[in-house]
Amino acid sequence: MEFVTIDFETATSQRNSPCEIGLTFVKDGVINDTKSWLIKPLNERFDNFNILIHGIRPEHVKDQPEFNELWTEILPLIENKFLIAHNAGFDISVLRRTLETYNIPYPSLYYSCSYIFSKRVWHGLPSYDLKTLCKINNINLKHHRAGSDSRATAELALKAFKISGVSSIGNFTEKLNTTIGQLYEGGYKPSETKRIYNTKDISKNIGDSLKHKPESIFYAKTVVFTGALSSMVRTEAQQAIADIGGIIGNSVNKDTDFLIIGQQDYRVVGDDGMSNKQEKAIKLIEKGSNLEILSEDNFLKNL
Repeated sequence: MEFVTIDFETATSQRNSPCEIGLTFVKDGVINDTKSWLIKPLNERFDNFNILIHGIRPEHVKDQPEFNELWTEILPLIENKFLIAHNAGFDISVLRRTLETYNIPYPSLYYSCSYIFSKRVWHGLPSYDLKTLCKINNINLKHHRAGSDSRATAELALKAFKISGVSSIGNFTEKLNTTIGQLYEGGYKPSETKRIYNTKDISKNIGDSLKHKPESIFYAKTVVFTGALSSMVRTEAQQAIADIGGIIGNSVNKDTDFLIIGQQDYRVVGDDGMSNKQEKAIKLIEKGSNLEILSEDNFLKNL
């Protein structure tokens, strides 16, 4: 296998605000190199929530180039290559939105998502975020820095390919039941799990049907929240799910597909930091439920 893993960190919730990019290069099944660049966002604004995640501040990037200045260096490294990202829906959209902001044409490339295909390899995990997958696979990770995340994604992908018998792009889709996405001048095609969506009724959701995203992991899925979100109030998060075409749940039960974990009030949840919803979700997962637990960060990356 020959591929490049890519990871972005962003300054704000806007996808066209990259402040760091990391690339790791794999050839003949071996990691050859990792490169990363700090990026000065177009408007130089940072959200506190994003700073808390990655630790990159305005003063770290004030003397760094903007994305359009870096593009001539980055383009030859990814053009016509097979890219892999953990939460590709986030990283590829950061690439697309940033290119659009600078009126730069899309490059031609193929891509897939290790978050998606990891579910086909490691079954029954409570969560498929990069930190969890690295922990169970003994992969070193300095989380939320682009170089480290891209390298960890490369190690994770290599392990997944070995377990599933992927030897080339030619048998990737067959072995992992995951389609290969594509970016090309003028458009893109997402990377998706080849799955049949359940037939849950979304007609009663109060959302904007024009914003529905059938390719989203939340489409026609029941989503429950617990704890306080740092990036938005819960009603805003619920509205975002409804607009995607998801279903808002109030309690965790056998029909729940995702539980989103915010900050917990330790006076209520006790020393273990788990709400009743989270404890119930873990019990359901242990009994074989496909329910998945997501952090707020991973929730945002999948919106």
